[in-house]
Amino acid sequence: MTGILNKCPDRFVETEIDDEIVVMDLESGNFFSLKDTALDIWRLVDGTRSPADIAAELANDYDVAESELADDVAAFLDEALTAGLLEAR
Repeated sequence: MTGILNKCPDRFVETEIDDEIVVMDLESGNFFSLKDTALDIWRLVDGTRSPADIAAELANDYDVAESELADDVAAFLDEALTAGLLEAR
């Protein structure tokens, strides 16, 4: 997966509750509870970063090697893309 990631705000609503963001897919009605690393990834999707940029920033924030979290970042982003919550350009 390459390209810059954008959220598709016309496809979902979100609300922050305590230490999580709950996202509801308006088309399917599915809910996603984003906590911890998923929440950090979601917040980094701002229309200026690629998946590699997000993984690099998280690796820096968590002080770990990028290779340690690249698969988890990719899995989350793939799920959000498949759900239509994100798009890559």
